[in-house]
Amino acid sequence: MKLTLLVQLSWRNLWRHRRRTVILLTTICFAVGSVLVFNALLRGMQVSMAETAIDNLNGHFKVLAPGYLDDPGIEKSFEFEPIGRPELAGDAIQGWAPRVRVPAVIRSERETRGVQFVGVVPGSEEISFLGDVAIDGEYLSGPDDRRILVGQALAQQLETGVGRRVVLITQGVDGGNRESGYRIAGVYDAVGEGIEKAFVFTGLATVQELLSVDAVTEVSVRLAEDDQNPSVLNSLTSTFSDLDVRTWQDLEPQAAMMYEMADTTVAIWFLIVMGALIFGIVNTLVTAVMERVRELGMLRAIGMRRGAVIAQVVIESMLTMTIGISIGVVLGTLSYLWLADGIDLSAFAEGLEMTGVKPELVPRLWARDVFLVVGLSLVLGILASIYPAQRAVKVQPLDAMRG
Repeated sequence: MKLTLLVQLSWRNLWRHRRRTVILLTTICFAVGSVLVFNALLRGMQVSMAETAIDNLNGHFKVLAPGYLDDPGIEKSFEFEPIGRPELAGDAIQGWAPRVRVPAVIRSERETRGVQFVGVVPGSEEISFLGDVAIDGEYLSGPDDRRILVGQALAQQLETGVGRRVVLITQGVDGGNRESGYRIAGVYDAVGEGIEKAFVFTGLATVQELLSVDAVTEVSVRLAEDDQNPSVLNSLTSTFSDLDVRTWQDLEPQAAMMYEMADTTVAIWFLIVMGALIFGIVNTLVTAVMERVRELGMLRAIGMRRGAVIAQVVIESMLTMTIGISIGVVLGTLSYLWLADGIDLSAFAEGLEMTGVKPELVPRLWARDVFLVVGLSLVLGILASIYPAQRAVKVQPLDAMRG
């Protein structure tokens, strides 16, 4: 039997019971559309967590002295010359940010707090959160700037503000305390209070002068695109063979774990929704087959082969899935576009800070997710038609005609 004839028969059978078909199509549309929207929201959270971890002075990669993570201090420092950076094809590296980061104590007229004292090159910090934060006051003018930037939450704890003086105490290479007074140039407003309480910034040369060193404790490397990670990592590892090169996943294991969990969550949600949908498709096809017992028996009696019967049921299932998936993809895409400007989650900012998600969630609809949902839905549609097709070929012509 020709394929065109089988398609015509399947199409006709599909619309014998319009209400049932419309209900099934509506279910498929909702399932596919909801999966796409849920995927877009999860991908948005996934990207937000990664960006937060990368912005948090990590970069995609960080070059450190061996043992620095176990015992952070100025004695774990190394010399770094930006001129000697590896030449990577296609301008893979967006920027480098050398820093000196040491534990310190900051003391105002009223309060004392433990912080991370970070010397930076202000122009290089476009690759970190410092490049985007709002600042009350002034930004650092350069690596020789002797003023400091403090977080808004820390300034409130210290009961201080722009223009006021504070004292910072840290430890030098010789193990002795180093103490110096600084004027607050600006107060920065970061995404989370944890960052605001943790970091105090000043010029790189200022910290080096305080600690009597001409070296750095870390160099963050940010990439232009994430898909260049393997080649860049190999290049950095070979160039800085005597140092440790860590990825942001190594430096932020909790964020990395949650990032990986997003892929698993997407798969689980798809299986739950589409798994429930399969039962509806199987039930509908079985009902349609049992309603056409006499018709199938007659077709078998006039010479329709078993393979043609199976093909008819499978084509009917595929037509239903194709129409439902197409409309579902359109509705899911329109819903994504409606949310594409971002969702304000500032009411949950305190809880989101723990997961690394920014207060404004921007959904991400990736083409690979759309193709994956479409492809797997069609495969499940074929699998759902196997049992009804087996029921159809078991119909004996004589029994059907007699019934």
